Amino acid sequence: MEITREDVIRFIEKASDEMNENKDYLIELDANSGDGDLGLTMSKGFNAAKEKALSSEETDLGKLFFAIGSAIAAAVPSTMGTLMGSGMLGAAKALKGKESLDAAGFAAFAKGYYDGVQKRGKANPGERTLLDSLKPASDAAQAAADAGCDDKKEIAQKAYDAACVGVEATKDMAPVYGKAFVHREKLHGVPDQGAIVGSLLYKAWVEAL
Repeated sequence: MEITREDVIRFIEKASDEMNENKDYLIELDANSGDGDLGLTMSKGFNAAKEKALSSEETDLGKLFFAIGSAIAAAVPSTMGTLMGSGMLGAAKALKGKESLDAAGFAAFAKGYYDGVQKRGKANPGERTLLDSLKPASDAAQAAADAGCDDKKEIAQKAYDAACVGVEATKDMAPVYGKAFVHREKLHGVPDQGAIVGSLLYKAWVEAL
């Protein structure tokens, strides 16, 4: 199994496509519990990530993800933009010096991304946030790597499937932060929009691989 630099570039392109295609859906969900700008933020942020990835000649994947994360954070310095950028920076730290990824490397990306978001946002799984899809995805990637998975699409699919389960679980979670907490009564049965963004990230990996 080898995830190449070209696969990573394609992943960022697919992530940009997913954020653009789901922009209106994310806006609709966010309007119920936030500012209603999540779709625009993710679309703009990942368009910037795509531009950076396509223009970069960096072969060190750690440095490439650092550049991508910095581009997202600069393009959309909102809460969610900062968190998504921080995830990329966390992945960058975990992948420093790597020019390709095996199963353990993909698991390191997933954990690094989760750790970057968690450290920046200070939230925890179970609080109806982005982490509720990122943590299951990271755990699934690590489990697949530990089990000897040698198929890059399979490990990505396992991570995506786990992220989707995480999204479903948020329907029964009570929000504890921000405007979502204020509107918590009407959010029962509705998936968290941040968790959906996390699942789209892993959907992009499946499509890229």
